[in-house]
Amino acid sequence: MLENKHIVLAVSGGIAAFKAAALASRLTQAGAEVKVIMTEHAKNFVTPLTFQALTRHRVYDDTFAEKDPEKVAHIDIADWAEIVVVAPATANCLEKLASGSADDMLSTTLLATLAPIYAAPAMNVNMYNHPAVQRNMKKLKEDGVRFLEAGEGYLACGWVGKGRMAEPEDIIASLEQDLGSIPPLTGQRILVTAGPTYEYADPVRVFTNPSTGKMGFALAAEAAALGAEVTLISGPVQLQTPAGVTRVDVTTAEQMYREVMSRYDSQDAVIKAAAVSDYRPAEIQTKKMKKQTEDVTIPMERTKDILAALGERKQHQVLVGFAAESHEITEYAEEKMKNKKLDMVIANNITADNAGFRSDTNQIIILEHGKSPDSLPLLSKSETAQEVLKRLTSLIKKED
Repeated sequence: MLENKHIVLAVSGGIAAFKAAALASRLTQAGAEVKVIMTEHAKNFVTPLTFQALTRHRVYDDTFAEKDPEKVAHIDIADWAEIVVVAPATANCLEKLASGSADDMLSTTLLATLAPIYAAPAMNVNMYNHPAVQRNMKKLKEDGVRFLEAGEGYLACGWVGKGRMAEPEDIIASLEQDLGSIPPLTGQRILVTAGPTYEYADPVRVFTNPSTGKMGFALAAEAAALGAEVTLISGPVQLQTPAGVTRVDVTTAEQMYREVMSRYDSQDAVIKAAAVSDYRPAEIQTKKMKKQTEDVTIPMERTKDILAALGERKQHQVLVGFAAESHEITEYAEEKMKNKKLDMVIANNITADNAGFRSDTNQIIILEHGKSPDSLPLLSKSETAQEVLKRLTSLIKKED
């Protein structure tokens, strides 16, 4: 599986760098073309000459060592890579990648490459379990970085616990497994909506809701990781576009309706996770309304029901809707599934602790035709997205 593959091995400064030398040797023996990037701290554990001898390629360790005037080194190696393996991935290295830092050869290359990135964490067990490190790993997973799970056992620092870098043979097995398998949603087109909409009453006042878009963005990221061609139509949010996802920004419910409907016929599935405004001001004032001494009444009118319109036009598409409810959760979700001709509904109680708007976690009930409601425990939104996409994948395969 690794024959002639272009693999960049990025080595950061930890004692597990000695394992990276063994990994470079194993990858080369497997037929891969391996180029190594080292941080300055990594060179305190293993010399560049070791990796040069093992790979028969120069080692990249200086962003400004431009040995070929016709190429920019970190861009050239980033473009050359078909796979990037960061091993060991220290806490500092993970923090740099999670924050988008670019201050050495390794970090600039990681930002510039479009190749899939695998990270093999290696550090003290207490560092590994630190909330900041866990937060960075969670962010990187959401960005599409694939983690090669750290092992448990005796660590170089003397502690016993999780933090050992994955063994070279396990890393190679993971790479070969990924290369040998076709992602389950390859060739499928999936449209995801996310975030709130803004409905203006005048140039400075809007009607909206507390949606952050986190759930929709997590769904888009997971669908892309499973091989789908993903279009994400988002209301106003402060989130980065997931890797491999095409993003379309909108503001109002009407704009979201037009963008969704114009793409609908070519989609295999739609996941409508956006919290679209049900009402908007019947008239938008062109000038800011001045503060009044008495109460003000603003006439409202219905916006278009995007999910109902999709259900009416449905042909081969799989439709997934969200039901954010405050009471009688399952009953309202079942009614929504029936009335809007949905294949699946994700229901959640927006009043529950750690499960409503602006939360990083969610606790959902999944409803499908002919099945009992499936209540899931409290999960991160990334984990929730994985559970939803598992079921969506099965539904798409049924349609096929």
